[in-house]
Amino acid sequence: MPDRLLIVDDDPGVTALCQRLMRRAGYDAQSAARPLEALKLLRDQSFDLLLVDVRMPEMNGFEVLDSLGAERLPVVIFVTAYDQHALKAFEAHALDYLLKPFKQSRFKQAVQRAREQLANQQAGAVSQRLLELLGERKPEAAHLTRLAVRVNDRVIFVKTDEIDWIEAAGNYLVVHAGKESHIVRETMTALETKLAPGRFLRISRSTIVNADRIKELQPLFHGEHVVVLRDGKQLTMTRGLREVQELLKFS
Repeated sequence: MPDRLLIVDDDPGVTALCQRLMRRAGYDAQSAARPLEALKLLRDQSFDLLLVDVRMPEMNGFEVLDSLGAERLPVVIFVTAYDQHALKAFEAHALDYLLKPFKQSRFKQAVQRAREQLANQQAGAVSQRLLELLGERKPEAAHLTRLAVRVNDRVIFVKTDEIDWIEAAGNYLVVHAGKESHIVRETMTALETKLAPGRFLRISRSTIVNADRIKELQPLFHGEHVVVLRDGKQLTMTRGLREVQELLKFS
């Protein structure tokens, strides 16, 4: 069995299951619910095996590996919901994956295979196949640099760098940029995926903030905090303080 394991998945159920199975095998596995938290652990520590979800907030599993660099790549088992293109890519490069929801027997099979690769000193070959997969991936679509906003009969463009914060308002979003506010017909989740991760942080279900505009974080009550922007605007943050602090370190 690998000595050092890291589980990177934003699904607490999957993480708990993997940790439980590893404990039964006599090993403690560290976990990270957010990609940036995982990157910090991977850069600070050495791991033999990495279980990483393909789709996560902020950045996907491939981007985590891209950011890590070739010299620190452990043996990787991808964890994914059904994605035909991803599965074909994994199989073509003989890389292992767990398809959600997976059974305990399949999990054990994947970990056993990783153990054999490490024991037979095949980790270097596995890393090479992983690098080939990452090299073949098409670049992700560029993040928005400007936002089209309809004003009466006109369409104006707001640079994303000029946005201070965004709030949900029913079926619309209100984009605050300086002294101006604009109505956009878009869902919070859809717009979040189009904005640059790390630059824009979702601090609650209904609020996204430009990280460059954040002046400080102040405690409120019941574990909540207030985000204070440079113009003095205060926004309630329901997202975990430690998580936001980690995101801000990388923004």
